Amino acid sequence: MKTLPIIDLAVICLYLVAMVYVGYFFSRKNKNAGQFTTASGRIPGWAIGLSIYATFLSSNTFLGVPGKAFGTNWNAFAFSISMPLAAWVAAKYFVPFYRSTGEVSAYTNLEKRFGPWARTYAVVCFLLTQIARMGSIFFGLSLTLQALTGFNMQMIMLITGICIILYTVMGGIEAVIWTEVVQGVLKTLGAILIVYLVISHIDGGVNKIIEIGSKDNKFSLGSINLDFTQSGFWVILLYGFFINLNNFGMDQNYVQRYHTATSKKEASKSIWLCVWIYVPASLLFFVIGTCLYTYYQVNPHLLDPVRLQVAAERLGANASSAELQSLAATLQPEDYGDKVMPHFMVTMIPAGLVGLIISAILSAGMSTISSGMNASATVFAEDIYKRYFKRTTTDKQELRLLHMGTVVFGLLGMIAGVLMIGVKSVLDIWWQLSGIFAGGMLGLFLLGIISKRSGNKAALAGAITGILVIMWMTLSSLIPEKYSYLKNPLHANMIIVVGTLVIFLTGLLVSSLQKRKTE
Repeated sequence: MKTLPIIDLAVICLYLVAMVYVGYFFSRKNKNAGQFTTASGRIPGWAIGLSIYATFLSSNTFLGVPGKAFGTNWNAFAFSISMPLAAWVAAKYFVPFYRSTGEVSAYTNLEKRFGPWARTYAVVCFLLTQIARMGSIFFGLSLTLQALTGFNMQMIMLITGICIILYTVMGGIEAVIWTEVVQGVLKTLGAILIVYLVISHIDGGVNKIIEIGSKDNKFSLGSINLDFTQSGFWVILLYGFFINLNNFGMDQNYVQRYHTATSKKEASKSIWLCVWIYVPASLLFFVIGTCLYTYYQVNPHLLDPVRLQVAAERLGANASSAELQSLAATLQPEDYGDKVMPHFMVTMIPAGLVGLIISAILSAGMSTISSGMNASATVFAEDIYKRYFKRTTTDKQELRLLHMGTVVFGLLGMIAGVLMIGVKSVLDIWWQLSGIFAGGMLGLFLLGIISKRSGNKAALAGAITGILVIMWMTLSSLIPEKYSYLKNPLHANMIIVVGTLVIFLTGLLVSSLQKRKTE
């Protein structure tokens, strides 16, 4: 078992204690549900923007993006390119809409437009998405820390999970936002430090990185052909636009922050601040992946332990040395991309700095998980408990309910993380699950806002059709080969695109047919 130097362990422990203390500090202000969920609308726009940025820049970005860039190219950067357009739509239409409703839940309006089923459908989609997201982040964190410490992945999830639950329960949304401000700065500085350390270990520096990266097509954004069966530029751009529109418009994590701002203008500013920081910051993580690729192309023997580790995971504990060596020799960079950065940190970064970088990785994961816990608890309290069980609650009862919800969803996120152990790419698994669990609810939301004449029947027809299409696209890989013509030909990232469009367009079509019948 590998052990970190005392100075690195001290830095990590200090960081974890500081985060818990922040929760304790803000616990004195959380005397009712409004303070726990919206901080009584007293957070400045710049802090909310940094908070949203920190939520976007999760450990999936910190670990998954360099792994993706190492194994393939910069194709995934098309996701970031799509953000400004999604932000424009959100700032112009979504923020004013939510601020005018005054509803802390993003899904209350769906019931007003289409009935209780629409609200319940969106809530279920959101909660499944959050559990999957928290699980993928717990998995990414534990994967890195296991490589650095040798500790059991489940134990790592438990320790980090307890710390996150503590400060989220105690401090509410205000603690979440202000810790994310610190975490956003910390993780950005951590990324800059990693870039510097990798480049400093490469003979030839930046010129060598450009030379090898260009030769091996590492800077490519993917094929620009209109082929939606492969992960090309347009597939990721479309996926990014729809998922970012879903984030800004339907995700409780972000909608809840609009209500914490002091004004509509400050809420809109927070979205743009997030975008203008996130786009170049995400590019930095692609640079890290390409730098690591160059370093290990120059020093290929240094990756032998990683290849053997992946081979051992695939063949099992009973595999012989010859079998491990044989499989390791056939592995490609995309087979072990997520493990490369943790390996570099273990072997090449000096004591003291490792603790700082691990703290940055922890901050990347903890910010998103804490936000997900708070938002999930809020949705459960507002859209499930108060809607179906007990409409009227005292401040004390509702605050207790929010605390319990935070703990429960934190535990569910940990369980999801344990179930993901062994997946090939943390970024791929999160993108696929988010596209599926989003369930096209963005289509339902857009139908409610854009088409004023669409009613319950049109929305229900759209949702049923959309769910059936999403189920087919998701499960068609199970169809026997002799019926291969029935399989989904599109890339998995197109699920949210198609699901959203099917719900929206079907709703428009049905409402149009209904109008003709009445004329």
